[in-house]
Formats: sequence, C-alpha cells, structure tokens
Amino acid sequence: MEEYELELENRIKNLMWTVSGDYSLDFKPDLAAFARSRYGALYDGMKQGAFARYFDREAFSMYLVKKMYCHAMEGPLLSVSQLCIEFAVSARMIKEREGVGEIRRKACEDILEKEFHRLQENEVGRLKLAMFREILNGRGPAPKRQKRWMDLLLNLEHTEDTMEVIRTADILYNEVVDPYFERQHGTLEQVLAVTMEDLAEFSWKEFLEEEAMESSFETYLDKLTEQMTNLDTMEACKQEKDREEQEKKSSDKRVLVVDEKALEKMYSYVERNYGKTFLTEAEEKRMNYLMCRGIHSDCSLYFTRGILKDPVLRNYQYEYARKQKDKNLYEYYDNHRIVKNNIRILTDMLRKTLIMRDETEEVLADRGKIVPSRLWRIGRTSEARFFTRELYQDASRFVVDILLDASGSQRSRQGQVAIQAYILSEALSNVGIPHRVMSFCTFWDYTILHEFRDYEAKRKENSNIFEYITSSNNRDGLAIKAIGGGLLEREEEHKILIVLSDGRPYDVILNRPNARNPKPYEGNYAISDTGFEVRRLRSQGVCVLGVFAGEEKDLAAEKKIFGKDFAYIRRISGFSPVVGRYLMKQIEREI
Repeated sequence: MEEYELELENRIKNLMWTVSGDYSLDFKPDLAAFARSRYGALYDGMKQGAFARYFDREAFSMYLVKKMYCHAMEGPLLSVSQLCIEFAVSARMIKEREGVGEIRRKACEDILEKEFHRLQENEVGRLKLAMFREILNGRGPAPKRQKRWMDLLLNLEHTEDTMEVIRTADILYNEVVDPYFERQHGTLEQVLAVTMEDLAEFSWKEFLEEEAMESSFETYLDKLTEQMTNLDTMEACKQEKDREEQEKKSSDKRVLVVDEKALEKMYSYVERNYGKTFLTEAEEKRMNYLMCRGIHSDCSLYFTRGILKDPVLRNYQYEYARKQKDKNLYEYYDNHRIVKNNIRILTDMLRKTLIMRDETEEVLADRGKIVPSRLWRIGRTSEARFFTRELYQDASRFVVDILLDASGSQRSRQGQVAIQAYILSEALSNVGIPHRVMSFCTFWDYTILHEFRDYEAKRKENSNIFEYITSSNNRDGLAIKAIGGGLLEREEEHKILIVLSDGRPYDVILNRPNARNPKPYEGNYAISDTGFEVRRLRSQGVCVLGVFAGEEKDLAAEKKIFGKDFAYIRRISGFSPVVGRYLMKQIEREI
C-alpha cells in the first residue's frame, strides 16, 4: 500500500512539475482527494503547476492569509479562490495540452455526481455548480446576480495579472459570502495593508492540525498554498475525519486522572480561556456549597461574562472566540429577514396574550361599588353581593431564564443556537418580560456558566448572545440545578426556564487525588440526573421547556429528560411559533 501511495504521489508531482516547468516547486499531493476522484486530484496537481508558472502564487497565498486575519471565513474564501484560479489557468493549460480538457471535464463530472447535494446548500456552492455545468454543457439560465459572478470568473481567462485574480476573488467573497465584510472589516486595500508583523503575532493554531501547532503562521501559509487550487474545498474529507475523531473520543476512557500540580493550575487555566468570574470568592464558595452535592460533589461552578468581555490576556482562545462571534453574526446577517420575521411573530403572540391579562374584569362582590338594582335583595336572600369590583391581571409577574448547551457537540450548530436564543431574547425585551440568557459547558471539574445578559439588562445587551461559543463537555444536571437556584430566588410569581440542548449530557470525570472515582456522567446515568433536576424544578413551580437542537437519533433522550414539554425545531423559521405557543400557554394558564 505504501509503495502504491508513493508511486501515486510521484505521478501527481511530475504532472505539476511538467506543467510549471519548475522542478524546485514543493507540493504535497492530496491522496485522500484521489480516493474520491482520481481525475480531480490529477487536475488539481496540474493547476498547482500552471498557477505557479503563470501567476505569483506566493502573493495570492499572502492575500488569503491577510483576508483570514481580517476575519474572513476560511472555507468560503478557499471555495471562491479555487474558482478564480480554475478559470485563470484552465484555458492556457488546454491550449498547450489538449488532453487536459478531457481530464477537466471528468473532474467536474465527479464533483457534480458526488458533491451535488452539499454544494447546493449555499450560495458559493450553487455558483460552483453553475460554473461546472457551463464547463460541461455551456451557459444555461441563471439568476441575474449569479450571471454577473459567472462573467467575473470567465473574464479571468484573459488576464495575466495576479492582482486581477486577487481583486476578483475579493469581489466574489464580499458579494457572494459576506456582504457586510467591507463595512465591518475593511476594503481590499486595507486587507493588503496588513503587515507581516501582524500575521506573525496572530495565532493560526485554530486552522492547523495538532502536530503542526508549533510552526504556526508559516505552516498555515504552506497549507493554504496547497489547498487553494483544489477543485473542491475538501469538506467531504474533513467531515469524514471529524466522524473518525468523534468515534475515537467516544471509545477513550471517561475518567481523567490528574495530579496536584495540574490541579493548582486548573483555576487559572479556566480564567484565561473562559474569562474572569463576576462572583466574589465568598459568593463562589457559597454557590459551590449549595449546588455541588451528591453526584456533583467533586465539581465546581464558574460564572463568567465570557472571554471577550473580561479577558485575562489576548491569547489563542480570545482570538478564536472573536472569530466565532463573527461567524455567528454572519449567519444572522445571512438569515436576517427570517430572524426579524420570527421576532415579530413571537412578539405579537406574547403581546396579545399579555394584553388579555391587562384587561380588567368586573365581578359581583361583598364590597366595592354599590349596585342599586340589587338592593331589593336585602333581607330577602342570603346572597350578600350588592357591590361590583374590578379585578386587574398583573402582566409583570413573569420571569424567564434561557439556558444554552455550549458543549463541543454543538459546534456545527453554533450560529443556529445563537440565532434562536437571540430571537427569544428580542421578543421578551419587546414585551418587557425580565429574562436572563446563559450558556453552559464543562471543562475538567468546572461547569462554566457564561452570562450574556442579566434579568434587568437593557435591550442592547441581547447582541452579546452572538458571543456564544462551544467547547468541551456538558454536565446538564448541574447547570440546570444552578440556573434553577437563581430563578427560584426571583420574586416574580410565574417562572419559566427554556433549555436549548442536544439531549446528550456527557462529562469526563476528573479523578482528584484522594477523591472517590465516580461513575462517568453519560448515558442513562446522566439522562436520569438531568431529568430529575427538571422534575424537581417543576415541583417547585418552575415551568421548564426543552428546545431540542440536536440530531434526530437523540430525540428519545430529550423526551426522557423533558417529558411532554419539549420542542423539536428543524429550521429557524419554525422556532417562534413553537416557543411562542408554549409561552402563551403558560401565561394564559393564570388568566
């Protein structure tokens, strides 16, 4: 097998060197791509050589990392760049070597056959599908905007200027991927003005494999240079790798043994990577004493407003959190019409229900305003209701807590979860219901509770929800217990807790020195504990709704935890009606 791979690697390298005419070019062929499409991998190798021959590939690579430094998203930027390079070099290659045209066609056919459903999910993918169809069948009907983008790409067939390729890639990214990029992060001139010192100081670890962490910027630049000519963005390969890593993690031991030295550094590590706590030392001790008991007795709670609000230092985690906030905002801007409509629908539903509570009701009573027409009853009946009274419903006796699962299993849904929480928070602000929004995850024995807004915060604080970021594990039972404790201390009569989770409580157990080794917090053990905390809150008068934001296979666990009061929402557009009906039911119940 190793001999075959070596032979294959040499074959692709020889193609690249032959096309480029430069045998000093360093290039690592993507053998995984060859397994998916042999023609695609061969064609990508040729493009590497052609782009190095006709253009300044180092200048283009540098543009990409500078754009990334300014908060462009790696995947979509690479997709756009790959299309630009494709049309900048393909005509020249085919003119010199007729056989390249047939390899190109077969590569496009492979992509259309294997990646069609994935590509049609977003605007960049749809543009790529349209261009591949044009290569195979000629120009077909297309929306006006898409035709403009296709013309920009086709114009590159006649350019010999690297800057023209960069400019086209920048225009397409700003129009197809992120229309707000220039306004928020700068023009092409500002992107190109980023210095080498800025790039060297920035942490590129987020984009690198673990074994390449030390090399930082130089390693990332090499990686980007290799990928920017690929026919696809390697997402299929990445998804396969993510699945393998997830399976490996699930088979690892669930109990982590640490020594005293590591424990001493734990608190400072949590502080550096999740932000400073907003509780005093005394408040922390009190909270841990009250909440961390029973199966959670070796655990601790850590309350923070997040690394972006209260950082200890600007480290890798800070930069990663800032970049994730931009991604969440981009997903919001991409769906802003749907989001605004959901906010309006939910606000109207709540407002109508609350107006019903505000209406006065006139009833007969034994005191109040006398009713002359009933005075004839005096002495003739034991009925003493000769008066009327007006009863007022109080609409301000409600309080809501929103709790978001921020564990690593939610990584692929970060933008969706943030948007759902934002919709709910905006609607509650519109109708004046006090509410708090928090997320939770567990790192080692610390369950981190990230507060985005407090009950009495101003409406502008709702935008903090886009700082939602996921990591590590989730001890749902302890998080719900801690949030419920704060909710029960509120003076409002009617209390509601809404939990957005994936129905998969899971936590690595930290085995402290001289501590007992408890059961891993997973499976039925964790589901039973979480369900117990939900039922305990309900018995104390708190209405608890579970909003399911996970995979369909975990629905059964969600039902066990929340019973009949849970909602499964597949799309953002379905969020407001479902949650709105539940809130209306709780409000109307007291009318």
